[in-house]
Amino acid sequence: MQTNLADFIKDTPEGREADAILRACVHCGFCTATCPTYQLLGDELDGPRGRIYLMKRVLEGEQPTRRTQLHLDRCLTCRNCETTCPSGVQYGRLVDIGRKVVEDKVTRPFGERVVRTLLKESLPRQWIFSPAMKLGQALRPLLPPSLRNKVPARQESGIWPVRQHARKMLLLEGCVQPSMSPNTNTATARVLDALGVELIRAAETGCCGAIRYHLNDHDGGRDDARRNIDAWWPHVQAGAEAIVINASGCGVMVKEYGHLLAADPKYSARAQAISRLAKDISEVLHEHIDGLRAKVQAMQANAGEEGGHSPVAWHPPCTLQHGQQIRGVVEEILQAAGVEVKMCADSHLCCGSAGTYSVLQPELAYRLRDDKLRKLDETGAKRIVSANIGCVTHLQSGTDKPVEHWIELVDRMISRAVS
Repeated sequence: MQTNLADFIKDTPEGREADAILRACVHCGFCTATCPTYQLLGDELDGPRGRIYLMKRVLEGEQPTRRTQLHLDRCLTCRNCETTCPSGVQYGRLVDIGRKVVEDKVTRPFGERVVRTLLKESLPRQWIFSPAMKLGQALRPLLPPSLRNKVPARQESGIWPVRQHARKMLLLEGCVQPSMSPNTNTATARVLDALGVELIRAAETGCCGAIRYHLNDHDGGRDDARRNIDAWWPHVQAGAEAIVINASGCGVMVKEYGHLLAADPKYSARAQAISRLAKDISEVLHEHIDGLRAKVQAMQANAGEEGGHSPVAWHPPCTLQHGQQIRGVVEEILQAAGVEVKMCADSHLCCGSAGTYSVLQPELAYRLRDDKLRKLDETGAKRIVSANIGCVTHLQSGTDKPVEHWIELVDRMISRAVS
């Protein structure tokens, strides 16, 4: 694709990156076949190729409109198109650049500005979000469906292991997960404890930065990244082996720290080191899969069981399979734990959660959710597991079947083996 970027951006780091990404696109259109919003709306401008054309024109100096903004807002940033693209177009990075430019040039209606400000200023701050979530859970039966869908039933956190191990790893606790699904973090710690790894919660960490960054507050997102790097760095220097992340959306962001802070002379080297250390919990457990299998087999032998667990339907989040390019790993881990895994049709498509998307684009989000749940139901499984707090909450809002993080299932499978 030939480009001629406008003076306001062409000599900036963002401009140079956008130019390289645009030039990689060969207009083939393969991306439209796997774009959820294009499949729903049938509009070229609501698919990756059309959005690339819109962003190219804006970056070349054309004044964007509210219509331009709408088409970019409708993008889930699921990055399915990146998995499909034969040319390796880094669409996710391009849309972050394009959205920010449009945000600076097009004034949103007052109501949109208020909602977006509330999201980016409240969700990343646990001291605001946690009390609000507790209040919402207390009043949950009285809430209208639109709010009740965002407030999961209260969950006990379980017991954090207290044993010390020579091997230590850090945990990104996240901003909303400790309030919405506290057992996910403790289950992660218990599973790793059973395998001889101590999980450390570093003080002063918080939101990974994805919420602010993807709401076009790039400076705020980078500040979140810097805070986490500062909190983790002493532990990294003391020998922590990895930064374990059990929310796949956060995992994508932390693995991008090196890129996001590449131009920051103070943080660039440390950010790259942190990104190299960042691992999804599935990557960590896959390295311990033989030990996990042995724990489960021991539990079954002690209990006189012949193994097996009722089938579960596995929903791989977009941030895991497309953002982090991790596919087939969770399935292998669950099978090692004695769980039969069912995959639904079109498992590569987004469920509609997509961070704050289900709040900002509810109509499209719920259409995608309902389609995903129909296909998950067709597997015949009575339980659904996923790998991201947003997907778990979004899917649970549309079904009576239990939906949980897969690590909680593994925790239950091995708990009797180490009790």
